[in-house]
Amino acid sequence: MKKLLLLAMLGLGGLSASAQAPATVKNTPTDYVKTKNYGLLTFFEQDAEVRALLKNDPELSQLLQKKLSALNASLTDCKDASCLTAAVKLTDDDIKTVSERLAALYKAGNALDKLVKLKLIPSGFYNLYKKLSPGQLLVKAWEQDAGSINYTIGVYAEGKKPNYPQIDSISYNVRSRAYYTLMYDASATLVGDIKGTKLFFEPAMQAALLYLQINERQDPANYEPMELNANKAAVARVKTIKWADYPYSNILVPGAGPDNLTSPLSGEGMLRCRLAVQEYKAGKAPFIIVSGGKVHPYKTKYNEAEEMKVYLMKTLHMPENVIIIEPHARHTTTNMRNSARLLYKYGIPADKPGIVVTDKSQTDFIMTMDARCQKELNYVPYKLAKRNSETEVEYYPVEEAKQIDPDEPLDPR
Repeated sequence: MKKLLLLAMLGLGGLSASAQAPATVKNTPTDYVKTKNYGLLTFFEQDAEVRALLKNDPELSQLLQKKLSALNASLTDCKDASCLTAAVKLTDDDIKTVSERLAALYKAGNALDKLVKLKLIPSGFYNLYKKLSPGQLLVKAWEQDAGSINYTIGVYAEGKKPNYPQIDSISYNVRSRAYYTLMYDASATLVGDIKGTKLFFEPAMQAALLYLQINERQDPANYEPMELNANKAAVARVKTIKWADYPYSNILVPGAGPDNLTSPLSGEGMLRCRLAVQEYKAGKAPFIIVSGGKVHPYKTKYNEAEEMKVYLMKTLHMPENVIIIEPHARHTTTNMRNSARLLYKYGIPADKPGIVVTDKSQTDFIMTMDARCQKELNYVPYKLAKRNSETEVEYYPVEEAKQIDPDEPLDPR
């Protein structure tokens, strides 16, 4: 049962593993935040043979002791918050040391080789490196996870600017004396959290997860596991669809957040939903995907996808098994990417186009969005086809969409 649940959390094995995972088993939000951000490191923790190989390596054990010593020393030596956070981050030398050790430990047929070939490559989490050899891919995956940890600490402990500063910035004034106290208490708590750890990466990884938690940034865990909760009715219906009856596989509706903290859904969001219902009733596709996280304004309590689903059901009288929510995207680029991920995960045909239905302004943007995707994601997570109207464009998902986003800890995967 634990294995099935892990597969569901990691997004491996398709829907069948997720559907079999027992609904009674509970995971903390931090579990989902970890598995979505740090795929390789989660595999390291869960694979007994790999875990033993890593914890028994003298150089990696030495690195662990160095990190633990630095953390403990920071509680007596550090007089400012930046000193405390520096003690838990991974240095360039730390990352290089691990890269070299992983390359040396990797042997054909051993535990690391099996992990890469049977778990890491099939997951698609590191698709950007799929052309590399298995050993090289392992090293690149480590370097990505390590960089992601440092990025998270930089934003949510040190106050550096995230990709979208207006909505995703740190919750605290990092220049205040009170912030030093908070960071000191976080480090003191971390000492207890990682007591007894034998894995070299856990001090830094657990620090990153702790900083996200105290910033109330558990967004990757929202609504999970979705196939057993918010999307259960729609997912159950997927296997009943006769796809030849529809020209499109889905109608994607990107969210539009309101400009205040009291309105659950903007007028623009309502209009986009109405356009989507028109297309659904015309028989264009069997599902409407509503996409958008807790985004605008800063620290809103309302989720765009959830509120669009409520509007579709209560106001427009759409049945729940027609609606798939994608509640994590923070930008139009990731509306498209995350929709593609769900198509693959839920077994919706990837060779059948979907349509994005939205306002003219956003459709215009989508038509020229490839360059921004390439800049921010390092790939384009869709293929555009025909623009049907001012408010509608066809798209196809691409496999690269499964790639973990290392500088988006609130929406990594």
